[in-house]
Amino acid sequence: MAQGKIFALANQKGGVGKTTTAVNLASAVAKLGKKTLLVDSDPQGNASSGLGINTADMEHHLYHCFMNEADVAQAIRPADKEGNLFVLPTHIDLIGVEVELVAAVKRERFLTEMLAPLLEHYEYIFIDCPPSLGLLTINALTAANSVIIPLQCEYYALEGLSQLVRTIRLVKNSYNPNLTIEGIVLTMYDRRNKLTHQVAKEVKQHFNNQVYDTVIPRNVRLSECPSHGVSIHNYDTKSSGALSYMNLGKEFLKNQDNYGRK
Repeated sequence: MAQGKIFALANQKGGVGKTTTAVNLASAVAKLGKKTLLVDSDPQGNASSGLGINTADMEHHLYHCFMNEADVAQAIRPADKEGNLFVLPTHIDLIGVEVELVAAVKRERFLTEMLAPLLEHYEYIFIDCPPSLGLLTINALTAANSVIIPLQCEYYALEGLSQLVRTIRLVKNSYNPNLTIEGIVLTMYDRRNKLTHQVAKEVKQHFNNQVYDTVIPRNVRLSECPSHGVSIHNYDTKSSGALSYMNLGKEFLKNQDNYGRK
């Protein structure tokens, strides 16, 4: 298997569908036959619980890996019946990393070194970042090949996007010279809403071919599936949310194939 690639899903604005996209894009890529790892780097742990992992029952999780109290392989858990999707779960304790590593040498590279041995075993690694631009997000951006940005179609989302792009540029200049923006995913898309179309148009004007053709609609089933501990693809495969994320997975993989041919 070729060396795997790492993608950070980041947006410091909460409520934009970041974790929903991390979970369901990773699930779609796994359903399409790729061995996939989802790293839950958000102390809220929604990606972990959304895939049926009870954080209270975990002996090892991402915090232990950051603190060198456990090997990363000890913490990884399977997350689907097909055997292609795995999760590196987290716990609320992870919030302590921001404080405990503040004086550590090369503190921005902990996640890079943690994930490096896994690149031989997983084709795609997705990191669900916290909704902030702190040390955990800096670690994810330093480790990643590129960034996927879920963007809600509303006015304030555009303001947050410019701040995120500045942070990506800072990490690129300081820690990770090869970091790129993989793509922007328009989420909570409402075709009946005029503002949705205005925001989409403006984002496409600024980012051109970096915006995915696939958009993610507002869909009740997407908000229901986390409470059942499964991705949308194991909850309601015929829902508009499932179809959209599967299309996003296909578009994502097609882009990877195109990069490989260049």
